[in-house]
Amino acid sequence: MPTFSAHDGTKLAYHVFGDGPPVVCLPGGPMQDSAYLGDLGGLSAHQQLIMLDLRGTGQSAIPEEAGSYRCDRLVDDVDALREHLGLDRMDLLAHSAGANPAVLYAGRHPERVGKLALITPSVRAVGITVTADVRLETARLRRDEPWFPAAFAALEAIVQGKATDDSWQAIAPFSYGRWDEAAQAHQAAGDEQRNDEAAAVFGADGAFDPDATRAALARFASPVLLLAGEADLNSPPPAMAEFSGLFPHAELVIQPGAGHVPWLDDADRFVATTAAFLG
Repeated sequence: MPTFSAHDGTKLAYHVFGDGPPVVCLPGGPMQDSAYLGDLGGLSAHQQLIMLDLRGTGQSAIPEEAGSYRCDRLVDDVDALREHLGLDRMDLLAHSAGANPAVLYAGRHPERVGKLALITPSVRAVGITVTADVRLETARLRRDEPWFPAAFAALEAIVQGKATDDSWQAIAPFSYGRWDEAAQAHQAAGDEQRNDEAAAVFGADGAFDPDATRAALARFASPVLLLAGEADLNSPPPAMAEFSGLFPHAELVIQPGAGHVPWLDDADRFVATTAAFLG
């Protein structure tokens, strides 16, 4: 397993899958082991996937300073990986919360990014509001599923500020286009892969400056793909349309029937879209 040193000396690990042009992949969580990305549904047949284990996750070391888990500080780790790989420019793919360090990186080092693929991205770094009404409306697309009544009741409790720990477990099926054995196994594994201490620091005060980030992204000249899941509560299509509008050259693709993990919901469609963009 290859490793490199971050600028503060923390030893970071990454995993390489497949052959072809390299694309650096940033996992979500936030602060989850990159293992949950797998090979992105077979994207490794088209691209060499370089999966970074963010500091304190997966095979990467726990840093001496917990404050270094803050999202804006993770940008330096991404650049250290680029330097280690010997790339002047790199294509960057980020999923969910991983989109936050990705767009901060694109804003800070636009000349270092070739193409930027944002997969069901989080909107925290750019300050987009996803309303409760939009989440509930998106959830209703699943009303014919057998698990829907209990999951929707839990979602209503969450948006009303009455969530319990059980509520968050109960809405898990909404993350997937099919709540089958593969989805349930993926969800269970993910619960074990997150560094909760790191996740608590990720969005701490000072991590995000949405106005500055939006201004930087308005000048970002490289091509951007925003891939949304039609039924994704976390990153619903209306919010993704607003996000794509922040870039001069962004393409929004909404994957039919997909939730928050589109490569698991329909691998062929996900790979076709993403490989065409990166290629």
